[in-house]
Amino acid sequence: MAEKIKKFFAKKKADARFKRAGPGHKLNASSSTLVVGPSKKKPEYVPSKVEPTEAARQAAEAAMLRVQAQRKNPGFNTSLAAIQAQVRRELDAEKQKGESAVESSGASASSGPVETDLEMSSHLAVKGVYFKCPLISDEILGKEEWKSKIKEFLFNTLEEEKAMTSCLIIYSCNYSRAKVTECVNILCRYLDNLIGNPEEPKFHKIRLSNQTFKEKVAPILGAIDFLHAAGFREQKLEHNGVEEDFLVWSLDNIENLEYLQFLRETLKSEERVELEIDRNVQVLSPAQAARRVELPQEFYALTPEELKREKQQRAENIEKQMQLRTKAMREKDEIREIRKYKFCLIRIRFPDGLYLQGTFSVYEKLSDVYDFVLENIENEGLPFNLTSPTGHKFEDNERDSSLADLRLVPATILNFQWDPAIVEDIKAATGGNVPYLKPEVMVLMQPM
Repeated sequence: MAEKIKKFFAKKKADARFKRAGPGHKLNASSSTLVVGPSKKKPEYVPSKVEPTEAARQAAEAAMLRVQAQRKNPGFNTSLAAIQAQVRRELDAEKQKGESAVESSGASASSGPVETDLEMSSHLAVKGVYFKCPLISDEILGKEEWKSKIKEFLFNTLEEEKAMTSCLIIYSCNYSRAKVTECVNILCRYLDNLIGNPEEPKFHKIRLSNQTFKEKVAPILGAIDFLHAAGFREQKLEHNGVEEDFLVWSLDNIENLEYLQFLRETLKSEERVELEIDRNVQVLSPAQAARRVELPQEFYALTPEELKREKQQRAENIEKQMQLRTKAMREKDEIREIRKYKFCLIRIRFPDGLYLQGTFSVYEKLSDVYDFVLENIENEGLPFNLTSPTGHKFEDNERDSSLADLRLVPATILNFQWDPAIVEDIKAATGGNVPYLKPEVMVLMQPM
């Protein structure tokens, strides 16, 4: 089922790409503007001079100048992918602005200044948590923006593919998972009745004023559309001497009874449009990394009111610390503290003093941090180690542990080291000037 959904979205993206391409372009043609993701394959190490070329330096300097103005905006997301997405959005906005100006030529504009929500603390280590949704587009947006965009995309797709899309809407566009589960169980009951007794008239009708339907099905986005896909249609029927609204099923509205079984399986697969965390990559100097880490509200699993209560309880915690406490009691408090957070900030300190910073879910694994480093270092095929602030070297079996389980939440610094077996080879190949981060990553260096 997941594969069908991926193919469906791939087709939608290809259609959108075709519309943007215009005449004279092939979808499979190579393009100079194509952004190729980092390879996960580790090539064999061949010692060579790996300092960036003059062209690479010039490209990095030009990129730095282009983003310098944007960096003055305290709410600007400085990850490489976000910069590219921001440029695309600005170009689209300019284009739409030009088209609107032509259409409304001669009309006076009376709109006032646009209010923004960018008044944020200048001391925050990161301005927020951003996400990607490769199934829909390459944009980098906040979660609330994505929720609106996903909803708009799915409802625009409903008429084209009602069955699959209505299931995605049910799981992707409703906030309460408990209510979704309750609704899905009722929808499956409707289908089970039809599949088991297709000739029974009482299973062909759903009264819209029925209390269960009104409270547990109708409020769930996508549920009515799912019933339409299953062959139900709105119709007025007499009930207890009064005309009422019903959903009435007919086999003529669907291909066959087997289609109901397909619908049930699609609904029970619980597929949803998932978001991926954007790492919001930043490069920091030692002085910048030494500042106290302050995290935005999005990092917390608690509401602002709950956080306020937590602060009020600190006095009690100080009193607790004055008491003799067992190891189990201390561990319980530590776990309770970790559960406050949904995301964490990981900084990788390199031997040259620079820091690579990324945002992670607390449930992601240590292996995801290794992949993050691998994607951003210059010699991505070479083996390296990460150690904790206390000098602990992570073992291979710890890479499958979550960041929360490893107590790396809410923020931590890990030290980068090349594998000792290849250090001398690297120094010989580079004349002692060992490069770490790629030039295109270095342009994300934060201004002082």
